Amino acid sequence: MEYPRNFDGNFEISVCEDKVFQQSESPKRVLVTGGAGFLGSHLCALLLKAGHQVICADNFSTGLRRNVEPLMRYDGFHLIAHDIVEPLDVEVDEIYNLACPASPPHYQADPIQTTKTCVLGSLNMLELAARYDARILQASTSEIYGDPQVHPQVESYWGNVNPFGPRSCYDEGKRCAESLFFDFHKTRQVEIKVVRIFNTYGPRMRPDDGRVVSNFIVQALKGEDITVYGDGSQTRSFCFVDDLIDGFVRLMASPASLTAPINLGNPGEFTIVELAEQVIELTGSRSKIVQRPLPVDDPRQRRPDISLAERELGWRPRVELTAGLMHTIDHFDALLTQSNTLPEVA
Repeated sequence: MEYPRNFDGNFEISVCEDKVFQQSESPKRVLVTGGAGFLGSHLCALLLKAGHQVICADNFSTGLRRNVEPLMRYDGFHLIAHDIVEPLDVEVDEIYNLACPASPPHYQADPIQTTKTCVLGSLNMLELAARYDARILQASTSEIYGDPQVHPQVESYWGNVNPFGPRSCYDEGKRCAESLFFDFHKTRQVEIKVVRIFNTYGPRMRPDDGRVVSNFIVQALKGEDITVYGDGSQTRSFCFVDDLIDGFVRLMASPASLTAPINLGNPGEFTIVELAEQVIELTGSRSKIVQRPLPVDDPRQRRPDISLAERELGWRPRVELTAGLMHTIDHFDALLTQSNTLPEVA
């Protein structure tokens, strides 16, 4: 497949030329929970490149050792096999709390553990932040808005969430985590940052994670039917991983007074059918689009209002969907070539 190469396929992040990503003048000791996951591994690599000491903690329930193996040769990188449901005592300056299964098949596989990770895990990380006077960022989610009745979603919207549906372990778990973060800030003066992540994609996604971008690409590369749930008119907004990690680091470096939740995502909105058609075109696949019943509580619309991030962080995504999909297709194509097979789509 021929297309412009605007990204590095390994551990170089394409947004590193920005000032916020240049070599840090004051290196920090940083803990990244869920650091072997899709987002966490990109973040660990970027923090290392900036000159920080990075402690990656992961229980490998969904994270993969291969995601961080290239980082093991660096003195500044330390890997800990740990589940944050249990307390952890490491002296750090900053904490990025990313630990939690993020795709429906994975977080629904053990809903009680998912809730414990969101709530007890956040509590343990907040206690750690309070102990060492560390700044802490919570990876929250657009799922806290549920099936939204406000579009696009603004941070002031309280959401429309089913408290006991199949997605509630994740949706309500993340909502409770946000509550804990703000209570620790109010009562114990912990410096907090809360980011609400909208659909993100890119290299190092698991081919079996069940999310729409990975599902469609894997099915297209294997020449299988592309399964669209419902009639495909529901919409999503897709943010490339480089852009999201850019936002993470900008938010962590923002003034302590900025504690409000911040939406990070790409405001470009596409129907699921439009995404499927684009994946078929970019892969040159002969796959056909087939419809399946819509899952319970699946949101009809999802698009972030990023006005707050633009104003407070100077942040806006730069990677267009077509370019990001090309790079992600390359990732899955390489996996297919290496293994001669990809797992069945969830």
